[in-house]
Amino acid sequence: MQNRLPEIIEPLNLADKRGELHGQLPFNTLPRLSEKLVSHDGVVDVNLYFGREGRTPYIDGNLETTLFLICQKCLQGVEFKVNNAVKLGIVTKFEYIERLPLDYEPLLVEEETLLLSTLVEDELLLSLPDYPKHEYDCMVEGVAKEVVSAFDEIAPEKPNPFSVLAHLKKSTGEP
Repeated sequence: MQNRLPEIIEPLNLADKRGELHGQLPFNTLPRLSEKLVSHDGVVDVNLYFGREGRTPYIDGNLETTLFLICQKCLQGVEFKVNNAVKLGIVTKFEYIERLPLDYEPLLVEEETLLLSTLVEDELLLSLPDYPKHEYDCMVEGVAKEVVSAFDEIAPEKPNPFSVLAHLKKSTGEP
């Protein structure tokens, strides 16, 4: 089993040879993902299998890691476990996407080679939550009260629009 991953792959060639890639990619090789992380220490476990289903070349496998994202409530680190199944149909032209079986996501390969880190990074970015946050209420109580009181100071006091209705209700004598 190969534990060292190549930097550049030829997906169609690997599919023809029924190739396998097993190994780890460090976070520092994934710059777009790294900017979303609190800690850049860590690796992604990569297990990819290449093959053909009929005439369709494919990549099947999984990516597994633990990411430390920025919680959108408290701005501290939050652990996010990823066990992402990869099922990609390799196409060389945009028109061929329609021919893929429904359970495959398209991977458009316009050149013979592809950076493995780009493929892995794209798949991980797609698995990230839109707004990462802790599973528990992580707002610091003092901070939350300060924010609310600061907002109250800024917001002008507005009259209640329903106070007119209360006045009408009293004038008609209804309880």
